[in-house]
Amino acid sequence: MKIAYLRILEKYLRKNRGNKQLRHEIDKLISTIELAKWSKPEDIKIERPDADRVHPDGFYFFNISSHRTMILVEIEEDQVSIVWCGNHSEYVSIFKNNKNTIRKWLQSKNWI
Repeated sequence: MKIAYLRILEKYLRKNRGNKQLRHEIDKLISTIELAKWSKPEDIKIERPDADRVHPDGFYFFNISSHRTMILVEIEEDQVSIVWCGNHSEYVSIFKNNKNTIRKWLQSKNWI
């Protein structure tokens, strides 16, 4: 699969320069996405148990637990778009750990 908006992850990694474990985990996620042949939501959960579907239009959060990093993506047929990336505190502050708040945020950013 193609990955759009990788610059969001690159910016986050620059903010956390020197964190080799975080770099490794994000590189592993990128590799998984690039090689993915997901045809249904269940396939994503099998390959990435940390994925949480937060909107029926194909939006998922990936939880990089080693650094408490959250990555919001939109998964379409042949492309994954990185929508947002931040630490867990930022996630709670913005999204309130609430799917309704996530939906409103996606609407405000014209993703849905």
